[in-house]
Amino acid sequence: MAEIEATTGGTLALALPFIAAALAPILKRIFGAYAGWILALAPAAAFALLFSFLPTIASGGVVSFGYDWIPAFDVRFSFRIDGLASTFALLITGIGTLIVLYSGGYLAGHRDQGRFFSFILMFMGAMLGLVLADDLMTLFVYWELTSITSFLLIGFDHEREKARRGAIQALAITGGGGLALLAGFILIREVAGLNSMSEILAAGDALRDSQYYLPIFVLVLCGAFTKSAQMPFHVWLPNAMEAPTPVSAYLHSATMVKAGIYLLLRTQPALGDTALWTTVLPLFGAVTLVMGALLAVRATDIKITLAYTTVSSLGLLVMLIGVSTEYALIAAVLYLIAHSLFKGGLFMVAGSVDHGAHTREIGKLGGLAKHMPITFAAALLCALSMGGITPFVGFLAKEEIYHALEHGDAYHVALMAAAILGNALMFAAAFIVALKPFVGKLPETIHHPHEGSPTIWLGPLVLGVLGLLGALFYETYHQLFSVPMASAAVGAPVEIDISWVPHLNLAFALSLATIVLGIVIYLASNAIRTATSRVLSAIGWGPDHGFDQAMRGLLRFSFFVTSRLQSGRLDYYMTVTVMVIAAGLFAPMILGGALPAEPSMPTLYFYEWIVLALILVGILAVVIAKNRLTAIVSLGIQGFSIALLFILLGAPDLSFTQFMVETLSVVILALVMTRLKLSPADHRPMRETLPDAALALAGGAGLGLFLLSIVQRPFDPVLSDFFERYSYPIAHGHNIVNVIIVDFRGVDTMGELAVVMAAGLAILALIRIRAGGKTDVQPDPMETTP
Repeated sequence: MAEIEATTGGTLALALPFIAAALAPILKRIFGAYAGWILALAPAAAFALLFSFLPTIASGGVVSFGYDWIPAFDVRFSFRIDGLASTFALLITGIGTLIVLYSGGYLAGHRDQGRFFSFILMFMGAMLGLVLADDLMTLFVYWELTSITSFLLIGFDHEREKARRGAIQALAITGGGGLALLAGFILIREVAGLNSMSEILAAGDALRDSQYYLPIFVLVLCGAFTKSAQMPFHVWLPNAMEAPTPVSAYLHSATMVKAGIYLLLRTQPALGDTALWTTVLPLFGAVTLVMGALLAVRATDIKITLAYTTVSSLGLLVMLIGVSTEYALIAAVLYLIAHSLFKGGLFMVAGSVDHGAHTREIGKLGGLAKHMPITFAAALLCALSMGGITPFVGFLAKEEIYHALEHGDAYHVALMAAAILGNALMFAAAFIVALKPFVGKLPETIHHPHEGSPTIWLGPLVLGVLGLLGALFYETYHQLFSVPMASAAVGAPVEIDISWVPHLNLAFALSLATIVLGIVIYLASNAIRTATSRVLSAIGWGPDHGFDQAMRGLLRFSFFVTSRLQSGRLDYYMTVTVMVIAAGLFAPMILGGALPAEPSMPTLYFYEWIVLALILVGILAVVIAKNRLTAIVSLGIQGFSIALLFILLGAPDLSFTQFMVETLSVVILALVMTRLKLSPADHRPMRETLPDAALALAGGAGLGLFLLSIVQRPFDPVLSDFFERYSYPIAHGHNIVNVIIVDFRGVDTMGELAVVMAAGLAILALIRIRAGGKTDVQPDPMETTP
């Protein structure tokens, strides 16, 4: 398999959406209504660059590019374009171009349209980076960036509570899954030494044979299932419909919800084809398929109906990936491409209906075909593909699905039954959306329905036509898109020859049965909707309500923990801090057998004994002090004594610093004590002071033993020699200590200065506090009170 590097083209394609996102607000202010057309050039150019790699990809080659990021940890900002990544990237940029144009018309005149363009383009760039990333850490960064940008898009109308809730729910569920995925990636790196997807795929059975396969499997699935809305994690997806319709169309067709599917397809050659994989994925997928489709028929809002069909479609894809046979993976690839086309188009149709009729409620719509003929044509094209009618790409996918599952064992029969029922329900949902709003009599409540601007109907029409052309020119379609994608998912070259011409076989018979069942469900949709609503009302509690309960429980738990740990009492904080320090010092030394040896008494000069005596006198003065102010002043004795030691040991600069810090500390503490309303002395009984004294001794003993164990270790002169060798040649300073502080540790010193400044500002605030919130600062006589 040939691998070529395309650093310039690949990097530019990846960067274009982010560049456009940065410029979007400015371009909106300058060009107004034409900003959408200009911004759409960025994803269109990225699409063209990616399309130029197709000859290489179609011939089985791979395009790679990247840069070193953190070489010490084997982390590269690396990207790899094979058949799987190429098709995903083309869907992201191609549909993304139409979405940007659609947004320009749908949100025309919106005060925050520039901000919206910026968000949607950032989201596009994040998703593009996700599917192209090769390095695991790079993939994770883009994975979480899709969660963050989708949060911004779902909560775009942040003044509405439902939009805020939907955004938080999506972020909580997908972000939590992302953290699980990160743990899985770290586990893969640590136990298998694999740092990238290309290494994972080249490792063969390394992960399947690993003793850590189960935790890796669970963690990767948590990331994929939350992102791709598998039950019970599906609840965020319908609630994400609070986002503007362009977001829904893009999120459900080619981007975020497909991220989990991409991950499963990408890792299938390394993690798939095990008993665990072929059991868990089909089970979750089949349940999600049927329940999502049933909830879609129950819904009355066009967008909610389409949202649940997306949940159902994702379940179907997970089920097929779980089966893991070559035909099942081919079916998953064909359905994924078809779904991206018809679902993106139908969501844009929903927005067009809402824009022209000012409602999305199916029961309040009808007769729009005469007033919105282009939208109606686009809806029919997309619905025919979604229903699996020939000659559309949806037909190719459905035929391959049934062909992959046509085995006589109970396992495949059960999955086949789920596929037929789910597809029939989705068939009914597709035509509920594509027919009911357009046929019949126009309701009196709808006034002046109208077709939108070209930017609104262009997107769904193009996607509907592409669904037709892909099936009619199936050989080219397979050669450029489905074969390279399926080959990458299978891990070996595959052949796909299915066409739009029906063949009289079991798969075609099952397709006809699905259509007949779908028509029956369509005709009985009102009764099914009523019955389903009654059942759900009787059940009452569900995953969506469970999410709210979980969030409330989390808040109550957080309040409980905070009220215990952050009580507002300084003595409590100090006690906990010293306890943790003492435990952290003693535990490793005792458990690890690292207690220092008993030191020998050093030979000291008489003046050194005098300094040590001063230190002991200072400690005794603090302990026996009768009032707090005396204790504070006595604290300075130890500091000044240490400064004397620095002088005696030939470090006058350190001594001067110690004198200044100790003097300033005593003065500040004394000033603060005079401002706080405290009793002059500590009048606590002995039973309260003794534990504090014991804890103080434990902390001091722990630090002393720790320092003693350090000085008993052999001295390593590497750093000392380095600083001595380079202080003057590099930093041009003879005072090594000063050079270390100012140059080699410059950033650390700046941080210390920032801490001192923050402490000074806090002390200033404390000094200015007065009863009732008054301060010593007098009002400026030149200022006037409004």
